[in-house]
Amino acid sequence: MAITMKCVAASAFRALAASSNSTSASSILTRNLHASPGSKKIVGVFYKANEYASMNPNFLGCVEGALGIREWLESQGHQYIVTDDKEGPDSELEKHIPDLHVLITTPFHPAYVTAERIKKAKNLQLLLTAGIGSDHIDLNAAAESGLTVAEVTGSNVVSVAEDELMRILILVRNFLPGYHQVINGEWKVAAIAHRAYDLEGKTVGTVGAGRIGRLLLQRLKPFNCNLLYHDRIKMDPELENQTGAKYEEDLEKMLPKCDVVVINTPLTEKTRGMFNKDMIAKMKKGVLIVNNARGAIMDTQAVVDACSSGHIAGYSGDVWYPQPAPKDHPWRYMPNQAMTPHISGTTIDAQLRYAAGVKDMLDRYFKGEDFPPHNYIVKAGELASQYR
Repeated sequence: MAITMKCVAASAFRALAASSNSTSASSILTRNLHASPGSKKIVGVFYKANEYASMNPNFLGCVEGALGIREWLESQGHQYIVTDDKEGPDSELEKHIPDLHVLITTPFHPAYVTAERIKKAKNLQLLLTAGIGSDHIDLNAAAESGLTVAEVTGSNVVSVAEDELMRILILVRNFLPGYHQVINGEWKVAAIAHRAYDLEGKTVGTVGAGRIGRLLLQRLKPFNCNLLYHDRIKMDPELENQTGAKYEEDLEKMLPKCDVVVINTPLTEKTRGMFNKDMIAKMKKGVLIVNNARGAIMDTQAVVDACSSGHIAGYSGDVWYPQPAPKDHPWRYMPNQAMTPHISGTTIDAQLRYAAGVKDMLDRYFKGEDFPPHNYIVKAGELASQYR
């Protein structure tokens, strides 16, 4: 969604100045917004690539690639520790919580930064997300503790929008059963064709029309779909005309119109569990759903039940809760699903962009410079507008 971060930052500083005697202001002042002199301990938590690490020199988003910044950091005297071990009191991450200064995390292998961990991290000043989406961090606790939280805004929006378009086509054309037939040595055209459709003429609605939602609408226009969008902010008329998308202020009125629903809204306290049994029931029978936003936006069991009954004819996405998804996660075994691990935003191209973005913000942090305004998720005790 559109973020007016300059206004957010300005209002945050005005609020800080006006309430310097308040409890929240005092807590904000307890941690520096920029690096103090000296060596810093930086910890990165990424997924492990194992044998795949050496197959592409640009594979930077894994433990082995370490965002390509190890030599640069260590040449400046900083300590850089990278791990994939993030859960539990005996994890590698937990050992470093008390004395780290910067924690770099990623949505694809999220280290859940709880209020408890923030309280333990006495030296922590900066939380960086390598990618987009910082909901794995307790943002309210970070704000109350005076921490800065930032992500590489825009780094993988193209990657995710392309992936969403792919998933829409996979579901509409009933692709997966055909693929499985080939693997299993079968040839049953009718088993695929009885529920395969053209995308042209179908109504596709996106719940959320921020950076990714807008890119998806632009990519869908050549397919001659009926395009709808719901968002808290109406698009500029020029962009609306360019995409041909129609604004739907009332989500509950939009959903019954859609053959395909795409979830493109951030995970917040307002959107957590938003698509429960009652909300799914408002969709038309046989709806197709694509969710590359966050798994926790959906009621897990409600999705399973609706896929089993056929009310949802197909569900595809790459986001789960928790992540990595346990082996017994019910979405692995529900019918009519085309799920994958969380991969849409971690293409090699996206990795190069978010690795460069993390390096840029670390460099600015060491120099005492501000980040690009749209990168801030928490600054001076103020949350970005999309997380309020």
